[in-house]
Amino acid sequence: MCRFLMMRGQQSFEVAPVLESFRKICHDSREYQGHGWGATWRSGGSWARYRSLSPIWEDDAALATDVDFLVVHARSAFRDEGIAIENNMPFYRGERVFVFNGELQGVRLRVPGRIGAEKVFHLIQERDEGDLDAALASADRLLVSKSERVRAMNIALTEGEQIYASCRYDESPDYFTLHYREGDLAAVCSEPLDESFVPMANGERRVI
Repeated sequence: MCRFLMMRGQQSFEVAPVLESFRKICHDSREYQGHGWGATWRSGGSWARYRSLSPIWEDDAALATDVDFLVVHARSAFRDEGIAIENNMPFYRGERVFVFNGELQGVRLRVPGRIGAEKVFHLIQERDEGDLDAALASADRLLVSKSERVRAMNIALTEGEQIYASCRYDESPDYFTLHYREGDLAAVCSEPLDESFVPMANGERRVI
């Protein structure tokens, strides 16, 4: 399954060391994370985006020097299918940015979207009545109730201020547990970047 990082700074922070740590996580992952990657970042109040079908550790694209928000996603395509740049996250709707990793089996819902992650994002959008955390919780409950199995369903999304994260899995906690950090450089990541990150509990949602 994919790897992702979402990081928000009270002040600008340097991208290069963060991205290098994330690249190493993806390269060393026990599952192949080389089906392309994408990123979005905010600098000087403006958002920019990048997507590539190259493995993240082979792509030395310079995103920016200093940013106050960074979202990165490396893709491990389900069954090696649908490898197309438009399927690379992060996904966007206006100011809203979404990343996902996981696998849901036997989902009994009709939801628009090219791939499963896009369908999950659409479902959250549908259930949003002005409270993004409540929409995430509602979508989580519905997907659990309508799926034969939730192998994993890890989500992070933002509208540019707070980070909304949800962690759920039914196997391999060493692989599927999300990790987060609060404070001046808040973040959620598929794996800890350093010792300052704390694991989320299975089934936990957190606003960071």
